Amino acid sequence: MANVVENLGKLERRVTISLPKDTVQKEVDSRIRQLAKNVRMPGFRPGKVPLKMVTQQYQGQVEAEVLSDKVGKEFFDVTRTENLRVAGQPSFAPKGGEVADDYAFDATFEVYPEVKIGDVATAEIERTVTTISESEIDRTLEILRKQRVHYHARGEGGEHGDGGADTAAKDGDRVTMDFVGKLDGTLFEGGSAEDFTFVLGEGRMLPEFETAALGLKVGESKEFDLKFPDDYHGKDVAGKTAQFTITMKKIEWAHLPEIDTEFAKSLGVEDGDTTKMRGEIKENLEREAKRRTQQIVKNQVMDALLKISELDVPKALIEQDQQRLVEMARQDLQQRGVPNAADAPIPAEMFAEQAERRVKLGLVLAELVKTNDLQAKPEQIRAEVDEFAKSYEDPKEVVRWYYSNQQRLAEMEAYVVESNVVDFVLGKARVSDKEVSFEELASATAQA
Repeated sequence: MANVVENLGKLERRVTISLPKDTVQKEVDSRIRQLAKNVRMPGFRPGKVPLKMVTQQYQGQVEAEVLSDKVGKEFFDVTRTENLRVAGQPSFAPKGGEVADDYAFDATFEVYPEVKIGDVATAEIERTVTTISESEIDRTLEILRKQRVHYHARGEGGEHGDGGADTAAKDGDRVTMDFVGKLDGTLFEGGSAEDFTFVLGEGRMLPEFETAALGLKVGESKEFDLKFPDDYHGKDVAGKTAQFTITMKKIEWAHLPEIDTEFAKSLGVEDGDTTKMRGEIKENLEREAKRRTQQIVKNQVMDALLKISELDVPKALIEQDQQRLVEMARQDLQQRGVPNAADAPIPAEMFAEQAERRVKLGLVLAELVKTNDLQAKPEQIRAEVDEFAKSYEDPKEVVRWYYSNQQRLAEMEAYVVESNVVDFVLGKARVSDKEVSFEELASATAQA
């Protein structure tokens, strides 16, 4: 039997589960008799252990299992009868006070909240629009050229020339040098190296170091002072001024490949057609721009939905999501090769705000999808898989990969549902378009 469900707050509820002791004992006795058929004990053949001995050893364990099963079933029956949607896991505790004929447990739990979504038409969305121009294609080609750079020693002739008459180190050159650093005349750890190579102008070294290297020729040396930043990662030298001596050993100038047939072939254009190469680059940039703009507008839509929605968030769901985020963080550390990452002491509290937002947004989206029939349709999922597969060498294999795994397909389904929500909101909200360059778009999404 069960008592009336008590309201303990906005979402918290409590119900008392009562189980007749004689009913529980009958089930315990039945299970022990079944157990006795196969139980093993020293000095007895299997199934021949006296029932009394089996009862003495297993009574507590079996009784706990019976109580757990019956309380769980009774709780399920109560919530179904009362039409309660339980959020998270209930907690069970023995009810205080002596009850002669019954076991009594208090089940405390939370229910899903009522979600009130305001007028979507009041939401304001600034939609980012990016048009891929010829200059964007040129900029991408320049990046691709730099990725294929190779170096020649300055002053030495070769198939690409000698790099010019001036053999001094310049920005863009790859230099190899020895250096020695001292603090108050004493060498310090990490302050010296031989045959150290870096590219001038890439910002790998501190500005004073690069400035000192500029203009040097092979065989020349230079002494200079270098003040380490106060926030420098090496705490022993942070904020201090060291004296460095550098000796140039090699200077190599950068040769970038020409944008020609061979270059196009290196990018996968079989016939080397540079016009086709530019077209493929444009398609890739447009695909990437679409992905990035969709992400930005999706975030804006989600923020807008949260602003116009009213609901209480179950603490149990927040705590569950915090634990999920902790496990995700540990998995990330494991993938990075961090020792003992699986047991890393990551406090769940650090994810409290993030978890609350995720849970709240999930409840809002579920309500919006249900009330507006925004579920993902099979043809939508297939279209999205096909679109995603286009960016791979073998699209058919990518499609097969998705449809061979229900989890991967479920992830794509969730993506389609989110897209349906975004389209629904954009169709009703006040939307203004903002044109940005691809470079600005990439910077905005990198910071998000």
